Amino acid sequence: MFRNTAFTALVLAGAFLPAASALAAPPGQTLYADNCAACHQVSGKGVKGAYPTLAGAPLVQGDAKPLLSIVLNGKNEMPGFRDDLSDADLADLLTYVRTAWGNKGKAVTPAEVAAARRRK
Repeated sequence: MFRNTAFTALVLAGAFLPAASALAAPPGQTLYADNCAACHQVSGKGVKGAYPTLAGAPLVQGDAKPLLSIVLNGKNEMPGFRDDLSDADLADLLTYVRTAWGNKGKAVTPAEVAAARRRK
């Protein structure tokens, strides 16, 4: 049926690229898993009495400035990530948190993170 097996292989491989892309984790999800999920849980529901919920939280979905301050500088037992993550990484992570689990927050940009760093 197909005479050029190299061409056929490329066509078939290309057919699977969109499916593989659709399965890729959203930007920030891996950063969340690596830096936040141990306390706030994969579900974003936290641990009652220890780590606050992020799913449905007004702080997470509202104005990004207070959230940026907490994530950069830490609060209570939560460490700050000012020196650990780049502006782009923090923007991806916070955008994920603000839009995951049914949250309706707006995306955070690297420029917003940079401005928050300057505010301390």
